[in-house]
Amino acid sequence: MRVVVDGPSNLGLRPPADGVVPGCYKLAGALRDQGLVGRIGAEDGGCVTPPRYDRAGWKPGDGVFNAAGMAAYTLRLADRVGRLVADGKFVVLLGGECSNLLGPALGFRRLGRYGVVYLDGHSDFRTVDNAPYVGAAGGEALALVTGRGQADLTDLDGLGPYVQDTDAVLLGIREDDEYVGDVELAGIPVWRASKIAPDPGKTARATLEHLEKDELDGFWVHLDVDILDAAIMPAVDSPDPGGIDHEQLRTLLRPLLASPKCVGIDVGIYDPDLDPDGVYASELTDTLVDALSPTPDLGRAR
Repeated sequence: MRVVVDGPSNLGLRPPADGVVPGCYKLAGALRDQGLVGRIGAEDGGCVTPPRYDRAGWKPGDGVFNAAGMAAYTLRLADRVGRLVADGKFVVLLGGECSNLLGPALGFRRLGRYGVVYLDGHSDFRTVDNAPYVGAAGGEALALVTGRGQADLTDLDGLGPYVQDTDAVLLGIREDDEYVGDVELAGIPVWRASKIAPDPGKTARATLEHLEKDELDGFWVHLDVDILDAAIMPAVDSPDPGGIDHEQLRTLLRPLLASPKCVGIDVGIYDPDLDPDGVYASELTDTLVDALSPTPDLGRAR
């Protein structure tokens, strides 16, 4: 049974302007308004409310901003998502930004060994070893869940790393990604958007071959919607050309979400403040509904 949980955190994004908080915390409301919960036949799993966004006093070199609030939020999100998955539910986590992945990753680490499929236009692998400083956890989330970063985020409950490098896959980055070399050096398989676009189904099959292994208890799908081309999805904080389109995303997601090993998906970065008419919310919701709909050749329904 599917269950939708709201995770409206914006703690890991830089402000779009001085005194303005990132609007991605409104993602869940925007997709719910499009009827997502009913259209995918899901239960309502409620909302895990994040702490207040407050970057006051932070300066480069101080580490990840909002880290204390993010750590507390990660623990609560881990409790909620982990409990639901342990009860056999398939979780659709709506909202916020990429640091939301820390919650499910910690929750699953408590349960066993789980992998992650990281769908994103960016590698989010910034660390103090490859950049002058860190700050926005949304740009560091794949690094953080694989144990690279400050211990107050990467080693909660003494369980870091939450995901082993061998159990992660990165899909959708652009050709000029700044940190992809470090991802590849870690042994994490990478498919750039340009490689996915001609045959998304082939990428999905290769990803499943990597993650549908006996030693894994399951895997989670992380979807940053800036994997979509900027012309198709401009309502994100860092829109870039060279991404995939909605049909390619649906083709990529369907087999991943239908896998018996898949326990859920989080959706992030879409910003309703940048979509006043709701056009992109409607298109995104249609894609998610389609990707979560059973088809005869994909095995069990989700």
